[in-house]
Amino acid sequence: MPPRKKPKSAKTADDAKAEAGPSTSENEEEELRPTSPRTRSRSQKMDVTAADGDAPVSAEAKQRRNARRKYGGGGAASADVGMDAGVGAQLTGLPPKPRGRGPNSSAADSDSIMEAVVKVFCMHTEPNYSLPWQRKRQYSSSSSGFLLPGRRILTNAHCVDHYTQVKVKRRGSDVKHVASVLSVGTECDIALLTVEDDAFWEGVEPVTFGQLPQLQDAVTVVGYPIGGDTMSVTSGVVSRIEVTAYMHGSSELLGIQIDAAINSGNSGGPAFNEAGECVGIAFQSLKHEDAENIGYIIPTPVVEHFLADYERHGRYTGFPSLGVEWQKLENPDLRTALKMQAGQKGVLIRRVEPTSAVSAVLRQNDVLLSFDGVAIANDGTVPFRSGERISFSYLVSTKYSDEEAELVVLQDGAKKTFRVSLRAPVRLVPFHTRGLPPSYFIVAGLVFTTVSVPYLRSEYGKEYDFDAPVKLLEKMMHGMASQPDEQVVVLSQVLAAEVNVGYEELQNTQVLALNGSRITNLADLVARVDACSEPFICLDLEYNQKVVLDTSKAKAATPEILAVHCISQDRSPDLTTKAVENGAAAPSTSKVAVSGGKSGKGRRRS
Repeated sequence: MPPRKKPKSAKTADDAKAEAGPSTSENEEEELRPTSPRTRSRSQKMDVTAADGDAPVSAEAKQRRNARRKYGGGGAASADVGMDAGVGAQLTGLPPKPRGRGPNSSAADSDSIMEAVVKVFCMHTEPNYSLPWQRKRQYSSSSSGFLLPGRRILTNAHCVDHYTQVKVKRRGSDVKHVASVLSVGTECDIALLTVEDDAFWEGVEPVTFGQLPQLQDAVTVVGYPIGGDTMSVTSGVVSRIEVTAYMHGSSELLGIQIDAAINSGNSGGPAFNEAGECVGIAFQSLKHEDAENIGYIIPTPVVEHFLADYERHGRYTGFPSLGVEWQKLENPDLRTALKMQAGQKGVLIRRVEPTSAVSAVLRQNDVLLSFDGVAIANDGTVPFRSGERISFSYLVSTKYSDEEAELVVLQDGAKKTFRVSLRAPVRLVPFHTRGLPPSYFIVAGLVFTTVSVPYLRSEYGKEYDFDAPVKLLEKMMHGMASQPDEQVVVLSQVLAAEVNVGYEELQNTQVLALNGSRITNLADLVARVDACSEPFICLDLEYNQKVVLDTSKAKAATPEILAVHCISQDRSPDLTTKAVENGAAAPSTSKVAVSGGKSGKGRRRS
């Protein structure tokens, strides 16, 4: 148990040093591949680690990994990011929290802090994206969380991903209480829970948030990682603060890098400063052959943005996006060609997403000079605290959905000012389905679905960004939706039957048009097939492939094919006539990226 705080009269300088305690670590064999982006059960995680660590890796595979880059970053190469870390530092003392328990008390010992940290148990049932009418076998996981005022609990979004049941247990208790999930912030990897049972909240002292720490500030991470069932405490210092790739949400938000151990199960646990205030949430760590003991925590500005968003809208609406791809303007000849004057700085707008709010005012080859009055440098950074700079995407992430921002832009040498309303991005190939099951449609044994990153991972494994078809990868990395409900619809597979002879080998090929009319999304395809009165159903696929079926025979053969494969419905519930009329088939707008922070070379998105 961490040492209790001594009375001020008995405390010396040497005691203070001993109380903080040194941070030590042990090296372990590193994983050669990024781990799954969620907190796994102890036995399952240990098996995966051993298998990955013992697997031989060729020189070519190493070279491919080293070539991966961060999604949407400033062009710097990045190592793979995993949600879990190797075994880390020894247990160390937790600093006391300056909060009184009674009218005559001014401070509490470390027990008051640790009593606010809970263990989270979750049962997950993931969709089967390759067979979208089914779900995978359920599995369990354990992670950490902590209590907030207002009978709320914070943890990571990946800790409750595809949950069917969530329970929490307080320190020293043998009772697990059923929790309800109030909100899940996919991009920021934060989830908000609550417990209805009044007994759970008896004697609770919730955690309070502190300010963004400075470099070299001491931090203490508390949670329930692998290696035991009781609480674990590790300590370290803040080593870096910058815009960081969030693996689970495939977004880039402010993050804090620390050298305290963050292991599997630490996810969702709080990180405290020396005053006992929470300065972040443990959520991921770096795993690379050249890196050791590098962990990341979600800082309080991001956490407070999530909580304020929930309070404002009653739900999580996401972090807004500017909706542009940009390029650095460090070359003087490029600046001259763009008619920039001496002393002017900014970034070049390469592409503008048609669905973004700025598409009405920004054009290709514009120069973005400032955002909300803050000047942008030629390398895309803005001032951040004393002597520090940070990517200007940080300014965008501090805004809320539908909040306005002022842009100063150079268009054909003329300086212009615009006010735009920001909103969450629309991705042609979403990274998440936001907990919803995948959509599908079957006719004559042809299975149609939509492309998402979970679908590509299900079809092609962890290395999907190398093994998936180039056309689909290009749409994932660089595709932009021309309208909010646009989707990439693919012929996933063909369930062999007499009616579809000759098409059995078709798989994962995009559907472009039906009977000469272009397909917008899966709901559009379903409606056109149902209403088709022409003799044939003619599908135009990618790579100039064609599928032609007799309309009456195709519809008549569908029920028998479904019965043979034990499929109850020919379409997912969101594609029924009633659901489509109510707008339930609208695609997800979650942000897209490659697992582990990989991205296309030189791509920057804000």
